[in-house]
Amino acid sequence: MDRNDIEVLLGQVALKDAKAFSALYDATCAKLFGICLRVLGNQAQAEDALQEIYAKIWAKADRYNVNGLSPMTWLITVARNHCIDLLRQRKQTDPIEDHATALRDPSPTVEATLIAKDQARDVAHCMDQLPEGRAEAVRGVYLLGKTYQDLADQQDVPLNTMRTWLRRALISLRECLSK
Repeated sequence: MDRNDIEVLLGQVALKDAKAFSALYDATCAKLFGICLRVLGNQAQAEDALQEIYAKIWAKADRYNVNGLSPMTWLITVARNHCIDLLRQRKQTDPIEDHATALRDPSPTVEATLIAKDQARDVAHCMDQLPEGRAEAVRGVYLLGKTYQDLADQQDVPLNTMRTWLRRALISLRECLSK
């Protein structure tokens, strides 16, 4: 499925078309699950997060704006932000782990492993193209849940400089990954 097909599906989902939502899910769930698994590091939590993410997509599809950006970028942003929010909640509340979750086999499925490896290779290649220090900043903010201020302090630069670095790094990554 190409970019235009996904944009059409998002438009139909905004109109609450259940068939379009099912087609969108089928076309994008593997990639979004890979994002969830990478950020959360736990298959059960990634599966739960994926369900919540698609509920958000159903409710907020009308917020996607066709502006030249990839619809996958919007979907990935929704997924990543949701997972980072979950990580931040986990840090704040520090809940007692459910015993059933602790007993579950933590290893990813074969499909998830293949998807994650493929995506990891693409992302690693694009991250290597970034200027020195920018890849670590991107990892810190978008995978580890650090704040911009934390990274600015860590790298001893002004907050607005860190924001500019991250914005430029994301633009470079988007361009690299869309090739």
